[in-house]
Amino acid sequence: MEKSQYGRLPDGQAVGRYVLRNHNGMEAEILTLGGALNRLLVPGREGSLADVVLGFDDLASRMAHSDYQGELVGRFANRIAGGRFTLKGVSYQLPCNDKTGCLHGCGELSRRVWQAQEEGENRLALSIYSHHGSNGFPGCVTVRVVYTLTQDNMLEIVYSAKSDRDTIISLTNHAYFNLAGFEGGDVLSHMLEINADAYLPLNEQGLPTGEVRPVAGTPFDFRAPKRIGRDLLSNAELEQCGGYDHNYCLAASGFRKAARAWEPQSGRAMTVYTDMPGMQLYIGNALPGHPGKNGVPMGPYSGFCLETQQYPDSPNRPEFPSSVLRPGDAFVSSTRFAFTVE
Repeated sequence: MEKSQYGRLPDGQAVGRYVLRNHNGMEAEILTLGGALNRLLVPGREGSLADVVLGFDDLASRMAHSDYQGELVGRFANRIAGGRFTLKGVSYQLPCNDKTGCLHGCGELSRRVWQAQEEGENRLALSIYSHHGSNGFPGCVTVRVVYTLTQDNMLEIVYSAKSDRDTIISLTNHAYFNLAGFEGGDVLSHMLEINADAYLPLNEQGLPTGEVRPVAGTPFDFRAPKRIGRDLLSNAELEQCGGYDHNYCLAASGFRKAARAWEPQSGRAMTVYTDMPGMQLYIGNALPGHPGKNGVPMGPYSGFCLETQQYPDSPNRPEFPSSVLRPGDAFVSSTRFAFTVE
């Protein structure tokens, strides 16, 4: 593992950079700012390596233009309507950083520096403490995330959290993938398969309506592989969002395959496994085109996200799987990204 300094924040805090490597040339660069996966080198046909995640060359650019590229998000990933929820009869108001309310916990875990500890050649543990009332959330919460790069080209992310009182938790990584490489143009020609029979339709504010709708007969059906762009903007809901930005209700339970994506030209394929109930498909509809690595603009559809998570707005939807974490319990979840070549 290689360690270096990525830069310093305006308050003087150092931001660390760690590079995990395996014997196949694969590399994962992780920053202590937001626990961000900033670079991921993956082999394609004939061993050609490409960096398959969007990110930034320097700290100043990330601070100025970040749209959560590769960052860990929480305390609650995705949206909470109006930034409000009630837990054990107590109402909580969170800051609102999105037209829908509170998005990604207002970026608390994404904008702070995590403590890092090397736990072996290819294993990095990150931890952070969030005090009671931070961004309006109840409970003093300790979060720990462990990145592991295996010799068989798999990146595993294990999330865990504990709280001293009832709270809500949904943690994920917001990597934007482009299996052709971050310079590879849009991802609309990527093939995608999602192991989900249903998704959450959205209202005009972009929030779940509460319905769990079958994907059959809709442009949201990825049960059989298809190009990401095949049905783009093919109905009113997709037009409203500018593309896919929807939670999929993953089939079955326990640790299982959630999705598989591949890029025909390079042959790179990525299979996602998780134990979470939901996964957000987002294809960067709203990316404004800020420059990323090598000055390459990150505009709409330049990357796709597969964010394993609790259902969005689940604190306000008792019909959704619970996102409540109680004192004495531990939240533990694992997501794996396995890379192969077609």
